Amino acid sequence: MNIVREPRVYLVGRQQVDAAALQAFLDDHHAVWETDTERGAELLCEAAGRVCYMSFGKGRKTNAEYLANIIESAHGSVLEHAVWNFVITGVSRSFTHELVRHRAGFGYSQLSQRYVDETTADFVEPGCIAEDPELHQIWRAAIEQSHQAYCRLVEGLARTFAREPDPTLRRKLARQAARSVLPNATETKIFVTGNARALRHFIELRGSEHADVEIRKVAVAVLRILQAESPSLFGDYRLTPLADGSLVTHTDHEKV
Repeated sequence: MNIVREPRVYLVGRQQVDAAALQAFLDDHHAVWETDTERGAELLCEAAGRVCYMSFGKGRKTNAEYLANIIESAHGSVLEHAVWNFVITGVSRSFTHELVRHRAGFGYSQLSQRYVDETTADFVEPGCIAEDPELHQIWRAAIEQSHQAYCRLVEGLARTFAREPDPTLRRKLARQAARSVLPNATETKIFVTGNARALRHFIELRGSEHADVEIRKVAVAVLRILQAESPSLFGDYRLTPLADGSLVTHTDHEKV
């Protein structure tokens, strides 16, 4: 049994602009426009905003200036055109129960306990428990007991469903029943797609000092990735340390 204490966030997908199609649109409407960003998400958000007023070649010249005005004006719908894909691992089922409450602007695909064998599962231990030897032992004993029960149930249920001719269905029937004893601390993996507006909302709510510690760690990790990926859309956020050394997120432009 492995114990996990830190999440991992992988940026696995970003948008690519079809420059020829965008130029065809501009040519068809006798518009001339150049932007100074090569980041697909930033370029598309600026293009979307300029379509609203057909303001190509007018007004604010740099992408950073244009998107800063969008954010300050809380014209958040423009940000919905920027999309990223992440894989998040080293997180608990408690975390994903909270994460998937963010519905608008997000898509999820999570590891299935019905199909994936959890006899070799990892478990996520909260830092406040790991730091105390006595509490750690209580936690570990509870996890081990639950995991051992799962393994025994899978073995017993394999006999219960032995007459099922389909081996995949047989394993699924056993695992879906046995998983009922697995704790919320069971490690999981989840593929997440989100647009910039939805991700900002997630970062504001879950990066707060009032959020659960585990999901706050993920919000901070996502913010760091996105600030490097798209400073024009996420550069207004700052990270502030709390007394315990952990970080929280802040912006002057909430609820964009």
